[in-house]
Amino acid sequence: MSQGRDPAAAARAEFRAILAEKGHAVENARRAVDRLEAGFADGSLHRTPFIDQAIRDLMAALDQEAGQKLGGKSAEASRFILRAIDRALEEA
Repeated sequence: MSQGRDPAAAARAEFRAILAEKGHAVENARRAVDRLEAGFADGSLHRTPFIDQAIRDLMAALDQEAGQKLGGKSAEASRFILRAIDRALEEA
């Protein structure tokens, strides 16, 4: 990250880039959550009750047996939750 760049803006941009990637829905969602957690840990993002609940909901939607594909409803739920988190990040 270059000096002078807003760390919160950079964290949001990286989160959004992960959301835009092609690939396996579960892996991308988990990477997106990992990026959020890193932002919370380094102080560039701030937890909100909504984001915490949305992450819990997302993890429940992603809960699956190892090796199983994410079902259609769960995949759509994860996309919906990630979009809600994305909107809420403007306040984080």
